[in-house]
Amino acid sequence: MSITELQALDALARVEAKRFPIHREALVALRKEQGRRFIGIVGPRGVGKTVILKQLAMETDRSFYGSIDTFKDVTLFEFAKVLFEKQGIRTLLLDEIHFQPGFDGELKKIFDFLPDVHVVFTSSVALALQQSAFDLSRRVRLIWLLPFSFREYVRFKEGVTLTRLTLDAVGHGKWTPEHMRYGYLFDEYLKGGLYPFSLTEPDPLSVLRSILDTVLQRDIPNVAKVTYQEVDLIRKALTFIGRSTVDGVNPTTIARNLGITRYKAVEYVDLLSKAFILIQVDPEGTNVLREPKILMQIPYRLLYRSWDDAIGAVREDFFATAMNMADMPFRYLKSTTGRKTPDFWLTTESGDWVVEIGEPGKGRTQFKGVRVERKMVLAHDADSRRNAKPLFMAGYLA
Repeated sequence: MSITELQALDALARVEAKRFPIHREALVALRKEQGRRFIGIVGPRGVGKTVILKQLAMETDRSFYGSIDTFKDVTLFEFAKVLFEKQGIRTLLLDEIHFQPGFDGELKKIFDFLPDVHVVFTSSVALALQQSAFDLSRRVRLIWLLPFSFREYVRFKEGVTLTRLTLDAVGHGKWTPEHMRYGYLFDEYLKGGLYPFSLTEPDPLSVLRSILDTVLQRDIPNVAKVTYQEVDLIRKALTFIGRSTVDGVNPTTIARNLGITRYKAVEYVDLLSKAFILIQVDPEGTNVLREPKILMQIPYRLLYRSWDDAIGAVREDFFATAMNMADMPFRYLKSTTGRKTPDFWLTTESGDWVVEIGEPGKGRTQFKGVRVERKMVLAHDADSRRNAKPLFMAGYLA
């Protein structure tokens, strides 16, 4: 594609940006970082990375937006050099950079030889950056763009901006009536509302299924150089995880089910985690087998099981997703035979919390013998008053 054709797409991108007058909070963070030369926006497909780049194009002087999959016959460095020298372009906004072969080397050349050029790029595959042949960490400020937190979903859905809560505030019931009022949106959020496309798409799961196919057939093979036979195994691993109970899934059980080595199972789980489909949760304690508990980003599990069948697992998926969004370290509590334990252990600046995900009334037997002062049951039932806090309150932590 010629530079003239790419410029036409750049102009179209600026027009499209006007369709999105509401900005995600990540755009505010990006504006604060614009003094940096290189910024990377990393996150799952479908979370709005492209929209943010187009919004930046509309408000940034001497900028150029381009999707890397349209760069067929030109190297990134040469393209940046021509735009800078002939048109005075100082900011390149590059979408899905991992599809440019040798992108890391091209970025290094821009950094070294075009000191007046700034680059903001996106990628849907964190693995592409982590496996870079060049050390980009000193040059690139990475900003993680995740799906809507429940709090951000309420802002986009209802136009209401709610304050963030702390874990202590949730545990002690210190929220406002406004926080409680929007609990009726929670099930809709769990069924796909966390993705921006759900605001206009009546069937978000169908879009998510297409996204998953793209990740498996295009993103992972492009970055990890896995064979098509391995892609089929990765798909089977996902099916096994999606249809299993959350307590029975770890690399060992995946390896046994697929008839592969544990080493390969760990590799596949790692790839799917870095593609934002799975969540690995390490166990609490040192005297336990270091097998992670494997959960799914919501709502991927609903591609494999019905809502009524999956809801127990989806609750744990939500909690893990919410903790990642809040950048809050957490671990799972490993049970022993015949003994119930709570689900998760969290460490905060004010102290440790032990959390059980379930229904009102749960927690008495699970908490027995757990020597932590702060204990909490998070229940799906938003109207519960006995021994539990509404689960959706965890969605206000980010």
